[in-house]
Amino acid sequence: MFVLLMVLTILAVLALVVVLVYYLAHIIGLLESIGGTPTSSLARLRVGLRAIETETGNLPSQVPPLNETLGAIAAGLGQVDRHLVGTIEAVQRQERR
Repeated sequence: MFVLLMVLTILAVLALVVVLVYYLAHIIGLLESIGGTPTSSLARLRVGLRAIETETGNLPSQVPPLNETLGAIAAGLGQVDRHLVGTIEAVQRQERR
């Protein structure tokens, strides 16, 4: 009885290993079809992402000066707003007379 259980256990483990090998081989085949060749979609996506990385590589050095310039523009626009408010108030005072 003990030998029979041991043989059945070994056969079950072998069956499990065979099934795992079959499905892993199938999964590997699918993954290679997605990204295993230089003309695959994944390879083309990788090339595109590298191009984007190259094109945007200088942005970190350009952002601080851009922020300073935009801050100065915002301050100038605040003054323009105050002058326009003063102009509108002056026109309204003249219309009341």
